[in-house]
Amino acid sequence: MALVTSEEMLLDAQKRHYAVGAFNAENMEMVQAIVAAAQELRAPVMIQTTGGTLKYADPVMFAHMVAAAASEADVPVCLHLDHGPSFEMAVKCVRAGYTSVMIDGSKLPYEDNIAISSKVVEMAHAAGVPVEAELGKVGGKEDDTTSDGKDIYTDPQEAREFAERTGINSLAVGIGTSHGFYKGTPVLDVNRLAEIRKVVDIPLVLHGASGLTDDQVRSCVERGICKVNFATELRKAYTDAVKAYIKGDPDVFDPKKYQAKGREAVIEQVKYRMKVCGADGKA
Repeated sequence: MALVTSEEMLLDAQKRHYAVGAFNAENMEMVQAIVAAAQELRAPVMIQTTGGTLKYADPVMFAHMVAAAASEADVPVCLHLDHGPSFEMAVKCVRAGYTSVMIDGSKLPYEDNIAISSKVVEMAHAAGVPVEAELGKVGGKEDDTTSDGKDIYTDPQEAREFAERTGINSLAVGIGTSHGFYKGTPVLDVNRLAEIRKVVDIPLVLHGASGLTDDQVRSCVERGICKVNFATELRKAYTDAVKAYIKGDPDVFDPKKYQAKGREAVIEQVKYRMKVCGADGKA
């Protein structure tokens, strides 16, 4: 199946009260793993790359890899720019073949965030590509994405105005999550999430889900989250499996052998999270 946009799958998730799993990929093996898991569970899926990942490999490289993997599957696969750092990066990804982009202006003043998000919407919509933006901040650090931990919560009325003025297709909200693994027990403001859902009609996105409990993720989905991002835990699963293989066979020099183990570990982690989100069987 050819790559699809995020719009239809997220609207379906909103209608049927589940969330699409959005998984960050760093290499070919992780791309293969994410698509294989989606195919096995009959789940729609989004594969994401951050700006940091796109410093490692060009958007064209990832676009071709994901398109090739998707062509062998018959479930919906979307390629998404996660935490797009600039208008220029969003343009580059749209031109490369990405079927969804995020512009992250959450560090900017409110009006500046509206301005950059609107600019990306105008560009991307002209190419038929939906746009995610962020209001409020997700704490922690992931690749080039960092937060100082201030003003992390999304105001419901600002979220309503932001969505209306920018024309975005989905909105990432700040309710107390953090990128990376949590050092303590995260406390999520799910009541705030419910209030945002009441006044914002477009699909809502949860960032920083690695390390959240199953019940926390399900609670957010019940209150309106339609897309859940997972990155750090996939990297750890992949790396731990590679380390274990090399420890057991320190003389190995064929990367296919240990990277295959990394791929297997990511498949299992993605399947696990898809089930938590309720996306299995929804394709």
